[in-house]
Amino acid sequence: ILQDESLIENVHINLNQIESIVKEISSRGAVTDLNTIVWALKALTLTDLTTLAGDDTMSNVARLCQRAAHPLPLNVFDIIDPEIHKKIHTAAVCVYPLRVADAHITLKELNKESVINVAAVATGFPSGQYPLATRLNEIKYAIDNGANEIDIVINRGLGLHGKWKELYNEIKQMRAVCGDRAHMKTILAIGELGTYENVYKSSMIAMLAGSDFIKTSTGKEAVNATLPVGLVMISAIQEFFRATGRKVGLKPAGGVRTVRD
Repeated sequence: ILQDESLIENVHINLNQIESIVKEISSRGAVTDLNTIVWALKALTLTDLTTLAGDDTMSNVARLCQRAAHPLPLNVFDIIDPEIHKKIHTAAVCVYPLRVADAHITLKELNKESVINVAAVATGFPSGQYPLATRLNEIKYAIDNGANEIDIVINRGLGLHGKWKELYNEIKQMRAVCGDRAHMKTILAIGELGTYENVYKSSMIAMLAGSDFIKTSTGKEAVNATLPVGLVMISAIQEFFRATGRKVGLKPAGGVRTVRD
């Protein structure tokens, strides 16, 4: 039951303030060469290296895991200490539920299963347009096969129609299936929520229901991660932290392709 609706009441997004912050961030000078390297390495360690193709097989999932374990090109050895190079890997690999076992086996063979997580998209990715029972079963299947992160997608229709209690209850049930066996990242699909207010409220509902991260997009929508919507989600995260004391992560997805991004 959604007990604290105050966090989603009377929500108003100040577009002028958002535009001002975006303009200020975008006008900052280019980062230096050294900072570029430092931030690129940091970004790598926070990345979910992903394959979500219809023709995914064990072999290309294995290649994905190899790349996740050793993401840096050979030419960086001249500027990066080899010992640092050995410690750089992505945070996770992300695959469909049917390919989770392949990823788990490969990472174990690489002796990386303790440092690189296996994430699985679930709950009817990318649309979420499936019965709740099948969406919950997808989560269980992925975890049983070795996933320790689950990327759920919300039912955008509930957000578009303001059915916040129903959305909360669905996400809460997904959280219950994850239990303490897997972190849960909740994909909002911001490009399909209509308004910034809906993005804010969906962010808050996802956090109230127990999400460990909130994520912008599936990468399949026409609009994915943008700086303005990221600021709206960050605002929700900050307000949630002030209200509860619990930290929740932000995961941009789609549209982030360069170090400057």
